[in-house]
Amino acid sequence: MQSQNMSDTIESYLKAILAQQQQIEIRRAEIADRFNCVPSQINYVIKTRFTPQRGYVVESKRGGGGYIRIVKAQLRDDESSLALMRANVPARLRERDAQVMTQQLFDAQVISQQTGNAMLATMSHRTLGVADSRLEEMLRSRIFIGFLDSLRYE
Repeated sequence: MQSQNMSDTIESYLKAILAQQQQIEIRRAEIADRFNCVPSQINYVIKTRFTPQRGYVVESKRGGGGYIRIVKAQLRDDESSLALMRANVPARLRERDAQVMTQQLFDAQVISQQTGNAMLATMSHRTLGVADSRLEEMLRSRIFIGFLDSLRYE
């Protein structure tokens, strides 16, 4: 059995808390002390694992009384939620992020499993078959935005 790396461990810890409540407020230094790591490790985890594309809103306040607030966004089946997701699709979309965002749509019952699988197949590296990763990610982003736009008019 393979052990988790530190980033995975921190992510799991924060997600376990978020499973019990809608939002959490943390202090970087406290979490870093808890996991015996540097505070920049906490920044890395939050920046890469708690993104709008993955269904999170992150707010921070710097200074002595500073905090980082992580809110689990609830995707609703309405046009404003789809528009919010659309607004947060980057110009270059990695395949893994497309998978996570598609899973969010499925979990929120916005799309069926069959639709989700079709979306994933359409956006896969194998299907796109573009040698230039930058071009592939740009194409994937445009395709995902097209899917989101089509969902607004069901």
